[in-house]
Amino acid sequence: MNSLQQARSQVLDQIYKACQEAQRNFAGVHLLAVSKTHPHQAIREMYESGQRAFGENYLQEALDKIEILKDLDIEWHFIGHVQRNKTKHLAANFSWVHGVDRLIIAERLSAQRDDNQQPLDICLQVNIDGQETKDGCQPDEVSDLVKSISTLPNLRLRGLMVIPAPHNTQAFADARALFEKVKTEHAFPELWDTLSMGMSSDMQEAITAGATIVRVGTALFGARDYSK
Repeated sequence: MNSLQQARSQVLDQIYKACQEAQRNFAGVHLLAVSKTHPHQAIREMYESGQRAFGENYLQEALDKIEILKDLDIEWHFIGHVQRNKTKHLAANFSWVHGVDRLIIAERLSAQRDDNQQPLDICLQVNIDGQETKDGCQPDEVSDLVKSISTLPNLRLRGLMVIPAPHNTQAFADARALFEKVKTEHAFPELWDTLSMGMSSDMQEAITAGATIVRVGTALFGARDYSK
């Protein structure tokens, strides 16, 4: 077993143990491998270990990797902040977009998604604990956004994404409570099934609170190299 395969095995074991402690089904928590700044060779190696879902923050870097790795059946997730000038490329090349926080962004993604493609899965990014440096809509905006976005064609609004401040486990509980509260506002509540929260340092707390996708980078690939 190589180092990346071993890292993935260890992370999956952590997820399994967290699910056991929280009395949750292991199948209900999905690992998203955050591959930003890491080379395409590492993604290929991680893919060969069984990983299929990969998350990227930087659009041009992601597009380069998508082109190089187009022979692989990868589920690409964009987890960075979504700006208007990025929506066309996101709609065309990704399966999931986690950073939607405005109606206009959702409308552009829906309009720019090809009708021949599967609907684009999206999450609303919520600034759950009011951090001044974080993107995301405010919790009190979520209800209206769910009502509006869930009716758009070519999109599937799946749930919420949050990035709380470090060690703020209460924010995970608040995100879960908000998730449950606004479910009835969705035009298709059966699609409302995703809480994207938790990273390498706090995925156990996130899983305990109800995370269904944990976004893990460092624990899988090692420290990020931003010099490039």
